[in-house]
Amino acid sequence: MDEKKIKKAVKQRYTTFAKTNSSCCSTCNNEKNDIIQQSESIGYSPHDLKSIPESAILGLGCGNPTALANLKSGETVLDLGSGAGIDVFLAANKVGETGYVIGVDMTEDMIKRATNIAKENGYTNVEFRYGEIEQLPIENNTIDVIISNCVINLSPDKLTTFKEAYRVLKPGGRILISDLVTEGELPEEIKKSFDAWSGCIAGALEKQTYLSTIKKAGFTDIEIVHQKRYTEKEIDPRLIGKITSIKVRAIK
Repeated sequence: MDEKKIKKAVKQRYTTFAKTNSSCCSTCNNEKNDIIQQSESIGYSPHDLKSIPESAILGLGCGNPTALANLKSGETVLDLGSGAGIDVFLAANKVGETGYVIGVDMTEDMIKRATNIAKENGYTNVEFRYGEIEQLPIENNTIDVIISNCVINLSPDKLTTFKEAYRVLKPGGRILISDLVTEGELPEEIKKSFDAWSGCIAGALEKQTYLSTIKKAGFTDIEIVHQKRYTEKEIDPRLIGKITSIKVRAIK
């Protein structure tokens, strides 16, 4: 499929999310329409959600990468596909005043929303930059930790994305990525659907291919630290048993 058309479809979907409080990805539990409940269902604790501005919470994603990233005071963190800033603000709380968190997103309205939230709530250790994760607006060897929440599956070029992550990390830096992968072939009509691309499904790689892509980018000590296969109540019946949420840690 055409890369430009894929990115256009993704931007349109997330622009809508940025301008409204609508949710969510194709894996959302439709029985939990409330955004807070949806966020809790993918791994955010009530304490997490109460510790950040409510306007940053859109009920998107497939995990809570900050929960397992072992962030430390003073670290510099990069969030790939930062959206309205939920993970940026959680990370900012963990790294403290001596740390810094940068969110990168390719949707202008998400950047505007997140930047306004930061200003309105007095965050001085965060920044949101417009850019694509395949070409990060970040200098070489400047980041301690990279996090991302159900975003890399949206990229048409995942190897380049992971190479960019490797480039900007300091030696010894780490990634903690929440993402969707496949186990088995997806139906052809889903793989060719722009809605399925922007809904985090069509672009998902097979699990072992995903891990191999991270290795090809140069990372070592690659491990899945948590995984969950979606059930029939959470997903399109055609995808039952084929979509898994994983959290992956790796080291530069």
